[in-house]
Amino acid sequence: MIATALLLGLAALAIGISAAALVRLLPTLRLQLAALALLAVCLPLGIVLASGWVMFGMHDHAKVLSMAIASALAALVGAALLARWILRPLEQLRSASGRLAGGDLGARASELGTRELRELGSSFNEMATNLEQLFDARRQLVAWASHDLRTPLASLQAMVEAVEDGLATADEYLPAIREQLETLSRLVEDLFELALIDAGAVTLERRDASLDDLIASCVRTVDPEARRRNIHVEARLAPVDTTVRIAPDQVERVLRNLLANAVRHTPANGAVSVTVEPDSNHVLVAVEDTGAGLPPNGEQRMFDRFWRDDESRARATGGAGLGLAIAQGLVRAHGGAIWAENRTTGGARVAFTLPLAESPPSPDRA
Repeated sequence: MIATALLLGLAALAIGISAAALVRLLPTLRLQLAALALLAVCLPLGIVLASGWVMFGMHDHAKVLSMAIASALAALVGAALLARWILRPLEQLRSASGRLAGGDLGARASELGTRELRELGSSFNEMATNLEQLFDARRQLVAWASHDLRTPLASLQAMVEAVEDGLATADEYLPAIREQLETLSRLVEDLFELALIDAGAVTLERRDASLDDLIASCVRTVDPEARRRNIHVEARLAPVDTTVRIAPDQVERVLRNLLANAVRHTPANGAVSVTVEPDSNHVLVAVEDTGAGLPPNGEQRMFDRFWRDDESRARATGGAGLGLAIAQGLVRAHGGAIWAENRTTGGARVAFTLPLAESPPSPDRA
C-alpha cells in the first residue's frame, strides 16, 4: 500500500511538472489560464479517484463518476469566470496600449480589478498623460519658436529687399540688421541651452564661491536700467558672507534673469530686493518686487517655455519667454528648487535654493 501511494505521488508530481511546462508553451494568457484551471481541477481529482480505487475499490461506479464530473464542471465554470474577470482589465489595457501606439494620446486604461491590476492601469494612465503633455509641449514649442523666429526674419527680409530695390542704403539699415541678428542668436542659444537641459547634458564647473559677490555683480548689471526707470534695487544679505558650491556663471545667469524680470514688471518709484537666507545645508535666494504681482495661474505657468503674461506676446514686454525655463533647469541642475508666489504686501517673489559649500557636492553632470 505504501509503495502504491508513493508511486501515485511520484506520478502526480511528474504529470504536474510536465503539464506546467506544456502550459508555458501556450501562445496567449487566456489559454494559459484555461489550461491552468483545467490542470488544477483534473490532477487533484484524478489523484483522489485513484486513491479511492486503491484504498476502497469502486463499488458504486455511477455515483462516484457523477460526483466527480459535477465537481469538475463546477470548478471549471468557476475558473472560467475568474479567468474572465482577471483578463477583462488586461484586454482593456491591451486595447488602450494599441490605441496609444496608433497615435491616440487620449487613450486610457481601466483602473478596475485587483490591486495589482489597478496599479498597472494607473501606471499606464500616468504614462499616457505624461506622453500627451510631452507631445502638447512639443507642438507648443514648435509653434512658439516659429512665432518668435518669424518676426526678426521678416524684418530682415524687408530690410534686405529695401536695400536691393534702392529704397534705402545698407548703412541706414545696418544697426537694425545687427539688432535683429542678435535677437535671432539669443533665441537660438536659448533653445540650444534648453535642449542640453532636457538631455541632462549641462556641464556645471562647480566651485566654492561667495554668494554676496555674485549678487553684488548682478545688482550692478541691472542698476542702470533700474535708475532710468526710477526703481530702487537693494540686496539684503546674511550677516556673514555665504559660500556656496555652484557654477558661478550659471547662477549669475539665473539671478540676472530674475532681477531683469523684476525691474521690468515694477512701476516707477518701486523697489526690487534680493534676500539671502542660509539654512543648515542650503541657502535660499529670493528676488522680490513691488509690482502688480503674478497673473492668474502665473505661479504654475511662469516657468513654462515661451510663456509670457501678455496675450500679444509683444517683445516690448519681455524676451522670448525662455529665460525662466532656463533658470529652472539650471537651478535643478544644481540640486535646488525654484518657485514663484505673490507677496502678501503686494508684488511678486521668485525664490530658489542652492547647496552650501559644507554640503557634499553633487555630480558635475546634470
